[in-house]
Amino acid sequence: MALTLIDRTRRTDAAHDKVVADTGAAPRKTPDSSSDSRPDAAPRRAAGREADGLAVASFVLGLVGLLVFNILLGPTAIVMALLALARRTRRRGRAWLGLALGVADLAVLAVLVTANGTVAWSLGG
Repeated sequence: MALTLIDRTRRTDAAHDKVVADTGAAPRKTPDSSSDSRPDAAPRRAAGREADGLAVASFVLGLVGLLVFNILLGPTAIVMALLALARRTRRRGRAWLGLALGVADLAVLAVLVTANGTVAWSLGG
């Protein structure tokens, strides 16, 4: 651990000496210095990770909703997919699939209600 701290100190000192020696250039930001890092970088990463999680959850809930609890899981998948798309997820394909599967859940529910008069699958005779 002592070597790590010494190495970081040397790198930071070398970066500061380089900036001082090159007076015509703008000072460069180093990843080790905490004063130069952006304060809003961590919340952006957390929001992106949260939106990716919403997209995946929407896909899974929509897929499961085709078989069970489509009255509950369909609308939940739709809402989660719309939230993921609004938060600009990197997994846009999964969010769109979750949205489509949520709509398919509601379509399956409508077919079940009109055909059987119930909200459950009837596999028996």
